Amino acid sequence: MEPVVTVGLDGSPESMAAAHWAADEAERRGVTLRLMHAWPMLAPEPVRAASEIDQNYWAKRLVHKAQAELQARHPGLVIVGNLVADDAQDALVKAASEDELTVLGSRGLTSAESYFLGSVSMAVVARATRPVVLVRSEPREKGTSPATGGVVVALKLHGPCDGLLAFAFEAAAARGVPLRVVHGRSLPLHAHTPWGVDHEVTEEITEDARKQLGQVLRPWRERFPAVEPVDAVRLESPAEAVVRAAEGAELLVVGRRRHHPPLAPRLGPVAHAALHHARCPVAVVPHD
Repeated sequence: MEPVVTVGLDGSPESMAAAHWAADEAERRGVTLRLMHAWPMLAPEPVRAASEIDQNYWAKRLVHKAQAELQARHPGLVIVGNLVADDAQDALVKAASEDELTVLGSRGLTSAESYFLGSVSMAVVARATRPVVLVRSEPREKGTSPATGGVVVALKLHGPCDGLLAFAFEAAAARGVPLRVVHGRSLPLHAHTPWGVDHEVTEEITEDARKQLGQVLRPWRERFPAVEPVDAVRLESPAEAVVRAAEGAELLVVGRRRHHPPLAPRLGPVAHAALHHARCPVAVVPHD
């Protein structure tokens, strides 16, 4: 199957922001961009009817308008429209199991509201078997510069993470930007003292984590010599560490285990925090 970057369109500003990001990414990868709009009430194609009685008219208009706007900015990019007569969530989950990358819009929410988010995007991320990127639609404040913080990847130090690191290194290499590898670790109880924290314990924990990071990153440095990863160990909750590190980043990459215990949430605390609170695009990479 030909590599494709798929973006879900629903007519919202968020989905158009996602479409622009997806077009940039598809052009960078040299692959086709697919604009997908899914709605269960779409009529079977082809429909040969006047616009006033064509029930697909507005869906076609949405896709055609987006395609024209994106093609004007990316004249050399192959862009195809795709109307799917199916539930949006099911159609996008299928795409996220077949395509090279799926890109979706994500609403910008306040901290309080974000915990009650139940969008199609979140459901797709939780069920996808291939990488999904969520893009917010938040206008940059006047006078601010574009994101210059490179690519950030959240890394645990237990269990395999090859898929996660491959995505992060490839993203940094394609953009020609630094890769920041962030590992957050909460302090154990014995590190706390009545007067604060025991600095000998914190130094020991930090040094141990840095050694482990160095071992994990060594083969990736050799595979991607043009990318110099900068590792950072933060002695705080992994979720807080990652959200802080993502400030000003071009892209945040987090992982999600494909297999999880019964009744366990499909998204871990780090991915959950990143999707709700990071302001930059967030790539969720399923891995073993």
